[in-house]
Amino acid sequence: MTAETETTDDAVLGGRLRLLQPRRGHRVGHDAILLAAATGGRPGEMAIDFGAGIGGAGLALAWRVPGLRVTLVEIDPALAALARENAGRNGMGERVQVIAGNVEDVAALGLAQASADRVLMNPPFNDPASQQSSPDAGRRLAHVADGDLLARWLASAAWVLKPRGTVTLIWRAAVRDAVLVALAPVFGNITVMEVRPRLEAEAIRILVRAVKGGAGRLPDLGPLVLNDDAGKPSAAAEAVLREAMPLALAGQDAG
Repeated sequence: MTAETETTDDAVLGGRLRLLQPRRGHRVGHDAILLAAATGGRPGEMAIDFGAGIGGAGLALAWRVPGLRVTLVEIDPALAALARENAGRNGMGERVQVIAGNVEDVAALGLAQASADRVLMNPPFNDPASQQSSPDAGRRLAHVADGDLLARWLASAAWVLKPRGTVTLIWRAAVRDAVLVALAPVFGNITVMEVRPRLEAEAIRILVRAVKGGAGRLPDLGPLVLNDDAGKPSAAAEAVLREAMPLALAGQDAG
């Protein structure tokens, strides 16, 4: 095994999940777990994770919601293979399927129109014109996108979602307006939750939930604060990142 393909075996969610992932390149971090915690789900529903990587967010969601069926879509075949292995080794192989392909062409992937109840996504959100790109190809693919990528991913989400289905995504807080503009043509009932490193600090991420066919904005929810004044992880963050508890976004009614 070369350095480029060497993997590590890591525990997330306080050891509830064991994930194989590349030693180098894009690795599962807080964003994936926060995305899963912000996504609702009920047994018998279908959720699709766009840009799933090695499966961190989708598998965390599947762990939290027994009986939920999850499809992981990942463009990198090597990462998709790891996602498939991770589903099996965590006992979810029967209700988690993995598709290697581009989420911008969901019909070609065999996903049926209006078939999903939920879509969750952590799209690449760094503009190469304003952000320094990583020299690592895997990190570039995961983090750097052109300006229209979000709109294309949301168009795919709209195609695959049932009427009143929900999309949940995580994005850079500094450019939240881009999310709201991209959602507006098809989605509404939009709710935003900020993620802040400390209570008085500027948000670094936003978690956004919207309903296909909904209208307008709902009030923002209170922020998730990752660290207390002493710099230690907050109780709220520990509940999500280690104890697999959902965020308030996940509990909102889809109607």
